[in-house]
Formats: sequence, structure tokens, C-alpha cells
Amino acid sequence: MIFEINFDSEEALYLQLRNQVILGIATEIFHEGDSLPSVRQLADDVGINMHTVNKAYSVLRQEGFVTIDRRRGAVIAVDVDKAQALEEMRRDLRVILAKASCKNISEQEVHALINEIYGNYGGID
Repeated sequence: MIFEINFDSEEALYLQLRNQVILGIATEIFHEGDSLPSVRQLADDVGINMHTVNKAYSVLRQEGFVTIDRRRGAVIAVDVDKAQALEEMRRDLRVILAKASCKNISEQEVHALINEIYGNYGGID
């Protein structure tokens, strides 16, 4: 996977990296046990500070998407704690759905959007 940074985006650089890794896992570009590029390599490849990459990897570790191995660096290791993942999703969706409600987006439109996006991720029933 080639990481792409949008320097014009309002989204923090480390979040852009984090999100790309999560999307890479969901679309099966990354698999359990795959190593991500080293902090230095990724920083050089995309032209950002190593601390930014390190922060992205740290957040991914805290969220249960990677483990940090001394020899292999950041390794994909998806957290199997489904209950915790559902609670985090519930928290995040509350805000997203509140925004939708404020913009008069219907429940049917939300469901259609979810079905469209969710259908892009292989291996998910």
C-alpha cells in the first residue's frame, strides 16, 4: 500500500496515516502479521516527520490494530475484543448520527450510505 498524505487537509497527518492503515486492514490490503514500514522509512517516503509516523503507530497500537515488535516494528494484529470495538463504535456513531440528524439526513439515507460503504470491505458479513 502506498500511503498518501494530503497536506491541504484539515485532518491531522497522523490521523490520515492511522485511517489509511485501518482502511487497508478492512479492504484486506494488510493482513494479520504483516509488518508496516519502519517509522523512518514511512516518514521519508511520504515526506513527514518521524514523530508523526510514531504517533500514528502509537494510536493504532492503543486502538488494537497493531502491536509493536522490537525486531519487526509495527505489525498488524487486530484486536479480537468485539465488545470493546462495538462500544467504541457506538460512541463514535452517536456524534456522526447527531450530525446527520442536524442536517436532516434521513434514517434511510444513513442506512443506504452504510450499506454502500460497508460493502467495500471484504470478509465482513
